[in-house]
Amino acid sequence: MADESNTGAVATAVAADAEVKPPTAKKLRSPRLQKAAAEPAQPKTPAPKPRRYSEQERNDKLKLIETQVSEGNTLKNAIQSAGISEQTYYHSKGAARTSAQKDDKITNPLPAGDELADLVELEEENQKLRKRLAEKLRAENAELRKRLGLD
Repeated sequence: MADESNTGAVATAVAADAEVKPPTAKKLRSPRLQKAAAEPAQPKTPAPKPRRYSEQERNDKLKLIETQVSEGNTLKNAIQSAGISEQTYYHSKGAARTSAQKDDKITNPLPAGDELADLVELEEENQKLRKRLAEKLRAENAELRKRLGLD
C-alpha cells in the first residue's frame, strides 16, 4: 500500500502552479446603452375579423374560378384573381358539395308506398334472374358430363 502521509511532491507542485499565475485585473465593461425612450402608447386596433362569405358569394366565386379554369387559366391563378386563398377555395368547394348532397336527399324523397313497390319489383326480378342462372348452369353441367362421358 502507498504511504498516505507522503504528499510532499504533490504539495510542492500545487504551490508552484499557484505562484506562476499573477493576479489578473478586472475587465472593464463599456457602459450599458440607455434604453430607448418609451413611445407614447397608441390604442391598439383589434385585428380585422376574417372575411365570412355568404353562400351566394361562395357560389359566385366558385363559378368564376370554374369558368376561368375552363378557359385555360391555371387553378392557382384563377383562385388568386377571385381574391381568395386556396384554403378558402377548397373549403367552399367542399361546403358546396355537401350542401348539394343534402339538397338532393331532401328534394327527392319517395313516398313509402312507392319505395315498397319498387323493392317488391326488384325482389321479383332478382328471383327470375336467379332461376335463369340456375337453369343455365344446369345445362352447362349436363353438357360437360356428356363430353366427359360421365353420364
